[in-house]
Amino acid sequence: MASTLLDSGDTDGDEQDSRLGGQMSFLDHLDELRRRLVRSVIFVFVVFMACWFVSDYIYNFLALPVRAALADAQRRQLPLGGITGNEAALPLSSAAEGDTGRYVFADTTKLGASVIPVGASVTARVARDAQGQLGLFTDEPLYAGGTIIPKGVRLPFDLNAQPGALPGIDDRLVVNTALEPFSLYVKVSLYAAVCLSVPFLLWQIWAFVAPGLYPHERGYALPFVILASLFFVMGAAFAYYVIFPPAAAYLLGLGQDFRLLLKADDYFDFIIFVMLGMGLVFQMPAITYILARIGLVTAGLLLRIWKTSLVVILVAAAIISPTSDVPNMMLFAAPMIVLYVISIFVAWIFGRPRTKFQP
Repeated sequence: MASTLLDSGDTDGDEQDSRLGGQMSFLDHLDELRRRLVRSVIFVFVVFMACWFVSDYIYNFLALPVRAALADAQRRQLPLGGITGNEAALPLSSAAEGDTGRYVFADTTKLGASVIPVGASVTARVARDAQGQLGLFTDEPLYAGGTIIPKGVRLPFDLNAQPGALPGIDDRLVVNTALEPFSLYVKVSLYAAVCLSVPFLLWQIWAFVAPGLYPHERGYALPFVILASLFFVMGAAFAYYVIFPPAAAYLLGLGQDFRLLLKADDYFDFIIFVMLGMGLVFQMPAITYILARIGLVTAGLLLRIWKTSLVVILVAAAIISPTSDVPNMMLFAAPMIVLYVISIFVAWIFGRPRTKFQP
């Protein structure tokens, strides 16, 4: 009888613990953390291996803003005025069949068995090939490296390229050792893997803290993961398309009196830091949603502490910003302020007082 009563008491206690989210010892928490970390590392490694096969595309995508800014900083800005004063640069897409001009090789180019040095030029003509495709072809023989490139050879140029689409001849980043390109591709693959793994990593974080929540609060996992992943992508895109181009143009513009040789490793550390930083900053509404749903944050609380929050935002913007000037710092602070306002509305719409779970 006593055993039956004891077993009944244990069952009731287990049910109560289950309703309260389950009680775990310190060692249980460590074991749970270890399992979540192992799963996260394995997942990131698998994604890293996939990213490695497209690491050159990732590299070129991340390098595009600074290559444009670097070439623009090195380019001399001169008026195009000529005989009539109405001369203007036109895209080659407007060139008609039969138009001729001089083509200048912006890079060292291998054309067949010949290597054309940078800066070499040749008379070129817009014509159609055997398949009827419009292209740019040599209109005279080209002498290069002991060989003769005959007239009529297609030149490596896209007629549909817009002005400025090819930034210049000195727009490439610099490496110092033979192994640095390999380590650079490893780095960009790893960072890309971490970014692509954000939904899974957030799910693992949620699964770790879920035992401390009431059962009805655990249902917020899916909205949190979706919102956090979406805002992370928005933050990284905002940094890449909005923040970084003017910041890079400003920084490189200061070096116009010098020969700009930008080290690739330093640049990628910088842009990845900015993109990851803004991705984390953009988590503000998603985190506010969860805290408001479980009753830990309210719109009134966010309104009362807005002055303190503004100081924290400005400090964070000063840390993330690559320069100490006010305009660049405001590029980082402005979206944080907007996100804080959005978070207030999120807390107002989804906020609720925290109540214990009633079975």
